[in-house]
Amino acid sequence: MHRLLIASAAAVAVASILLPACGSAADDAAQPGGPAPGSAPGSAPGSAPAAPAGEIIVFAAASLTEAFEALGTAFEQAHPNASITFNFGPSSGLAAQIAAGAPADVFASASPASMDSVVTADAARAPTVFAANVMAIAVPPDNPANITTLSDLATNGVKVALCQPDVPCGAAAAEVFANANLTVTPVTLETDVKAALTKVVLGEVDAGVVYATDVQAAGDTVTGITIPAALNASTRYPIARLTTSAHPDLAQAFVDFVLSADGASVLTAAGFQKP
Repeated sequence: MHRLLIASAAAVAVASILLPACGSAADDAAQPGGPAPGSAPGSAPGSAPAAPAGEIIVFAAASLTEAFEALGTAFEQAHPNASITFNFGPSSGLAAQIAAGAPADVFASASPASMDSVVTADAARAPTVFAANVMAIAVPPDNPANITTLSDLATNGVKVALCQPDVPCGAAAAEVFANANLTVTPVTLETDVKAALTKVVLGEVDAGVVYATDVQAAGDTVTGITIPAALNASTRYPIARLTTSAHPDLAQAFVDFVLSADGASVLTAAGFQKP
C-alpha cells in the first residue's frame, strides 16, 4: 500500500529497521546453509511457516498517526503479502465504533479507559501497554499572545484550543489544569488532538494543549512549550488484537511488531515514552 509519510525521526528509525533486509537472494544463496539456487525462501524442510497474508484494519488514536504510518510501512516491507488500512481518530470514538460492530482487526488506544470499554464489550482481550505520552503547549511560531508558561493560558482574551472532555487528550488537559489550580476557558473543543493542533497551525487560536509527540510531529509549524513535570499529566497506550478480526494471525503479527524492539525504536523516535 502506498503511503505519503511526513519526514520525521520516526522515518529515520524505520529506514534503519529496513536496511538489513536489503540483501539479495543471490547473497543468501552464497551463504552456507542459504537456499539453493532456484528454490523459494522458506521452502526447505523445517523452515518457518509462511508469513500471514491479507489486509487488516487498524483503529488507532489520532496521536499515533505519524508513528503508526511509519510502523505500517516497515511491517508491510517485512510482510510483502500483507497490507494495513488505518483509521485514526479519538480513542473514545473508535472504541464506540468497535463496540458497535465496526470491522476492525487491531485497536491502539490513547488511554486504558477507552480500551477497557472494548474489553468489556468482549471485542478484545489482554491488551498490552506499549507507550506513554505527556502533554505540552503548542503555539504559533510567532506566538502572538506571548505565551511562555502554563498560567498564561488562563489570561483573559487568550484563545485556547482543547480536546473534548471525553477524549483522552481533553481529560489529560483537565488534569493539568487541576494540578496547576487553573481555570482555562477554551474557545473551541475539538474531536481529537490533531484537530486541536490544526487550530494552532492555522493561527485560529493562540495556543493548544496537545501531546508532546504532536508538537514534535508538527515541526516548525508550531512552537512547543514544556509543561513542568510536577503539573503535567501522562497517558498510556494499550494495544490489542480484536476478537472479531477476520485475519487474526496477521493482526497479532502487527501487534507483536508494535511491541517489538524495532517497534519501540520507531515510537521513541516519534517522541513517545516507554510505558
